[in-house]
Amino acid sequence: MRAFVVPGPGRGEVLELAAPEPRAGEVVVDVERAGVCGTDVEVFSGEMSYLHDGQAAYPMRIGHEWAGVVSTVGPGVDESWVGRRVTGDTMLGCGTCGRCVQGRQHLCADRYEIGMRNGWPGALAERLPVPVTALVPLPDHLDAALGALVEPGGNALRAVQAVDVGRGDRLLVLGPGTIGLLTALIAAARGAEVHLLGRDEPTLDVARSLGFSCAWSRETLPAERWDAVVDASGAAELPALAVDLVEPGGRVALIGIAPEPSLLDSRRLALREVAAVGVLSASGGLGGTVELYASGAVDPRPLIAATVGLGEVADVLAGRRRPEWGAAPKVHVDPRR
Repeated sequence: MRAFVVPGPGRGEVLELAAPEPRAGEVVVDVERAGVCGTDVEVFSGEMSYLHDGQAAYPMRIGHEWAGVVSTVGPGVDESWVGRRVTGDTMLGCGTCGRCVQGRQHLCADRYEIGMRNGWPGALAERLPVPVTALVPLPDHLDAALGALVEPGGNALRAVQAVDVGRGDRLLVLGPGTIGLLTALIAAARGAEVHLLGRDEPTLDVARSLGFSCAWSRETLPAERWDAVVDASGAAELPALAVDLVEPGGRVALIGIAPEPSLLDSRRLALREVAAVGVLSASGGLGGTVELYASGAVDPRPLIAATVGLGEVADVLAGRRRPEWGAAPKVHVDPRR
C-alpha cells in the first residue's frame, strides 16, 4: 500500500509499504479520507512535544482524522464489521489500567495515539489498523468528508460541554481555526450567542461566511459580558486573556496547545471563582458529533479548503497552499489518489 511518511524534520515522502494485517481485536480500514491537523504540521516541522520527550520518534506515519470502510477483521472480531463505514478514536488505551477501566482511556499512561504516539501508524495511508473498540460507525448518508471531520468535531464538542453554554449564554472563542470554528458551530446549535476573536481578516472572514457576524480582532473586541471563553488558539498568551475576559463565576475551556508554556495567574481563577478545564482529545465526544452532523444541526463542510492526494501532503504541511483554496482551515487527503 501507499503511505505518507515523515522521516525527519521538514521532509515527507510517499512510500510503498506492506499492508497491515489485523491482530486479535483489530480491524483494517481502507481509508477514504483523512484530515491534515496542526499536530501533523508540528511533527513535520519537528516542534511536536512528543518528539522531544520520547513519546514519538522519526520516521512517523501521521494522520488521526479519518473515515473509511472496514476491509478485514482480526481474530476475535465479529465479521459483521466488514464493509461498514467507520471513523474512530485517536486515543488507544491499554484497556486494563484504572483510567481505562473508568472510561478514561485517553488519559492512559501507556496509550497509543494513532499517527502520533508510541509508533501507531497514521491514516495518511491507503489502509489503517484500528482496535475494534475504537471504531465509531457512520450512518450511510454521512460521507467520507464529514466522517473525517468527526474527530476534530469531537474535540470541539467536549470544549462546548466543558463550558456548558446554551440559550442565553454569550460565548467567546479565541482562535477561528478548525477547532475554534467547530466549537462556534456546535455552541450556536445549542442556542448560544457566539463571538470569535482572531488575528487576521482572512480567517475572520471565514468565520463571518459561516454566519458569525461577531468576529473580532483584539482592537475591535467589544467590552461584553462573556459567560464562557474557549481558547482554541495555540497562542501562549491567550489562556491568561481567556481568564481575564470571562465573567466572575464563568467557565473557561483550554483546548489550544501552545509550543511554549502559557503563564496563568491562579489568583485570577480563585478570586473570581473561574472554572478552567483542559480538553485533551475527542474521546467521549465522537458519537455526539456524528449525531450533530447526521441531523444537520452542524454542517462543517465549509471548513474544507481542498482535498488532495498523498503526493501533495508535504506541500500542505510546509504551508504551501494554493491561492484558489482560500482561507478555509482544513485540508483533506484522499489516499487513493
